[in-house]
Amino acid sequence: MRRGDLYRVPRPSAKDPKRFRVFVVVSRQSLIDSRYSSVVCGAVYSNRAGLTTEVPVGIDEGLKHDNCIRCDELVSLRKSELTNYVGSLTRPQINELNRALLIALDIPDNGYQL
Repeated sequence: MRRGDLYRVPRPSAKDPKRFRVFVVVSRQSLIDSRYSSVVCGAVYSNRAGLTTEVPVGIDEGLKHDNCIRCDELVSLRKSELTNYVGSLTRPQINELNRALLIALDIPDNGYQL
């Protein structure tokens, strides 16, 4: 499992109307590699709201159509739930994800190397 990997998760929440939802792993790699049982993930949605905290993803990443990662909707998922691998983000997309997370978490971009 790597940061930027996409996984299809069945019924991630009782409130989610979808039977399955795709999530991208956003936790730092050292946490992913640790014995900690869960990681932070961003939800992927098929409709875009036009927010600066959305990152476009689609067919090139293993999805059926154009979608977006909503960095305002972060959740903690057990690693054991992340078994249905879909695809991975490219390095430029991970850079976009990093920028969107800075905005979503209201962290000033002071020239941090991401």
